[in-house]
Amino acid sequence: MAKRSTRKKPAAARPGMIRRGLKWLLRGALGLAAFVVLLVLLFTVVNPPTTIYMMQESRRLDGITRDWANWQEIAPVMARSVVAAEDANFCLHWGFDMGAIRAAIDEGGNRGASTLSQQVVKNVFLWQGRNYTRKAAEALITPVVELVWTKQRILEVYLNVVEFDEGIFGVKAAAAHYFAVEPDQITAVQAARLAAILPDPKGRDAKNPTASLRKRSASILDGAETIRRDGRSACFEP
Repeated sequence: MAKRSTRKKPAAARPGMIRRGLKWLLRGALGLAAFVVLLVLLFTVVNPPTTIYMMQESRRLDGITRDWANWQEIAPVMARSVVAAEDANFCLHWGFDMGAIRAAIDEGGNRGASTLSQQVVKNVFLWQGRNYTRKAAEALITPVVELVWTKQRILEVYLNVVEFDEGIFGVKAAAAHYFAVEPDQITAVQAARLAAILPDPKGRDAKNPTASLRKRSASILDGAETIRRDGRSACFEP
């Protein structure tokens, strides 16, 4: 009489293993999402202590310069200048500037379309670099930040985590580094120059601007006054 084989067939176990793997993957994704939402809620009242990029730069440079400035300690023209330079429709969108996105697509992706809200999400919650994973995470977190934080809080955090020179993070450190002043003493011209270096903080100098940087600063200076007059700064100014 032939013996019946007792060897298990690996294929029979695969569906169950796949289901368990997907279940744990889903749990992990939900847990990560819950953690991010918790951080977003926490950072409405607690200032982010650091960022991934700051930690990377601190290790590379053996230290960075950063000192938090509360909203009341920042000259209003600094906020207007950053909005004029980086996201003129900041008060009009919910995290994504669809007009800027369409313009970027029409130009073949040669221009940026990230809003200040997206930049805050990238700087505070994510990592630097261009890849689809980060962009997808950014797209998911940005509406949450817009829903929970005020526009003023988004700007306050942005001005305190953005890099203004190599190892110089935040407007307070930048004001001292370039002009030896406190952030509430920044003039309109100084604010425009600080805003003008943001796309390339390691390659531009607000204290010794080139001719092209002076031209860009003049444009931002006009833009900051324009958004003040036409009400596009109303969402973050009294």
